[in-house]
Amino acid sequence: MKRGVEEKSSSAIIKVKWIDGMRFVASDDKGHSIVMDDSKEHGGEGSGFSPMQLLLAALGGCTGMDVVSISRKQTQKLTDLEILVSGERVSDFPRVYGKVHVEYKLRGDSLREKAVQRAIQLSEDKYCSVGATIKKAAKLSHSYSVQ
Repeated sequence: MKRGVEEKSSSAIIKVKWIDGMRFVASDDKGHSIVMDDSKEHGGEGSGFSPMQLLLAALGGCTGMDVVSISRKQTQKLTDLEILVSGERVSDFPRVYGKVHVEYKLRGDSLREKAVQRAIQLSEDKYCSVGATIKKAAKLSHSYSVQ
């Protein structure tokens, strides 16, 4: 399932530049950027996402795009989607996520339960490359509610 023409290439280059303290800015060749920082207790200022938070955000964005795209193809009338992604890190270094949970909150007009389940399952099992990457290190689970 292709989301757009811009995904032709399978490679990506992101520039990460140290600003000060523990603050970095990551940018791509299209002018998008995001600030990363560490918490104050770890020498940062807490002025941006931590790299591990960005991993969870990437998972939420990846699966969200899948669910929206699949729902459209199912002719579902999805009007709102909120995704809460939580991760539990292991205590030993490099402190990877051992468990990651994705909670979907969907809202729409007469959403069909089986279609919602199918969209989430397709994202988790087939399309979301971020989730597939995380699954190599962590137990990935999900839940959902339809309102």
